[in-house]
Formats: sequence, C-alpha cells, structure tokens
Amino acid sequence: MRYFIYAYIFTLIVVVSVAGYRGQKSVRRPLEFFPDMDRQMKIKFQVPDKFFENGLAARTPVGGTLAKGTFSTNTYFMTGAMGTVFGDGLPVPVTVASITRGQDRYNINCAVCHGKAGDGNGVVGNYGLAGIANLTDPAYRTMSDGHLFHTITHGKGNMGPYGSNITPEDRWNIVAYIRALQKLQASQEKPQASTTPAAAPAGNATR
Repeated sequence: MRYFIYAYIFTLIVVVSVAGYRGQKSVRRPLEFFPDMDRQMKIKFQVPDKFFENGLAARTPVGGTLAKGTFSTNTYFMTGAMGTVFGDGLPVPVTVASITRGQDRYNINCAVCHGKAGDGNGVVGNYGLAGIANLTDPAYRTMSDGHLFHTITHGKGNMGPYGSNITPEDRWNIVAYIRALQKLQASQEKPQASTTPAAAPAGNATR
C-alpha cells in the first residue's frame, strides 16, 4: 500500500509538472497530444509559399475553367425542362456522328434492358425483370425529348439514374438515337402496297 501511495504521488507530480494547473498561463508553447487539426499543411490566403517559383500561394486558374456558380445547371440542356414543362427538340446538332455516338452509348448503358432495337427485349428481361419499357411503343414516340432526357438522367421505376454516368451531351445523343429507332419501327409498321391487281368492277350484264 505504501508503494502505491508513493507511485501515485510521483505520477501526480509528473502530471502537474508537464500539464500545469488548470487556468495557469505560460508563454511557452504547450504540449499538444490532440492538435485537432489546428495547424495544417495548407495554403492560406495572402501568404507567400516557397513551393512555387514566384513565391505566390494563390495560383492563376487553369485556362478554360469557370468560377463556381457561373455555370447554371438550370437550363434546358442540363434538365430537359423549360420551367415546369418538359421541352421538345434536341439542343445538340443531330448528325451522323452524333447519332452514331448515341448508338454507342445506348448499347453500353441501355441495350442490356431495352434491347438493341429498343423493343424491351434486352438480356435482363431473360432473368425475370418485368416492366422494361418498349421504347418503340406509341407512348414513348409521343413523349417529349426533354422527358426522355429527364428519365435517362433521374431514372424511373426499376430504372436507376444515369445522370452521373453519362454526360449531358451523350444523353441527348441517346435521345436522338432512340428517335431513330422509333422512326425505323414506324416505317416497318406501314402497310405494304399490294402487288395483286384489283378486281375490275362488275359491269351490266348483256343479253
């Protein structure tokens, strides 16, 4: 018991010698066991930095960059909507190259469910996933371009969002390619002209 008291008193003296009394002030830098990130290796405003040759910590922005807040995401190109209404029309040039690009992005991201023809007969359907949209149905042919873009961006039903996976321009290129698939399907549904000669109308019988 006596040795415990001696050890306790010795420990107390060491702690008081190192940490000091509560409220005690000193001009010496205190010992920090938990600095809580008070001092960090970072660049501060209006402070020189020896890391750079010219000694300036603040660097000139890279050419072509935009300051935060100067690029609006609330545009038709970014949302597919005009106010509270989905718009129609493609805000990107529709060319052979853009449709080909849309086909490439569609085959990578969409065909696994919707099928390469857009008819909803993708590989995933073979594994029991129901409710896959047939993009060539009249309901999707009449859907506005902005609505299709919004669906690709945010998803719908069992379909997840692709806004973080596909750039806005490529989403519009996919919409252009879907329109091409729909027009192809519509052209195949038109009744073919009959090649059988029509029967001549019956005339008055003569005696």
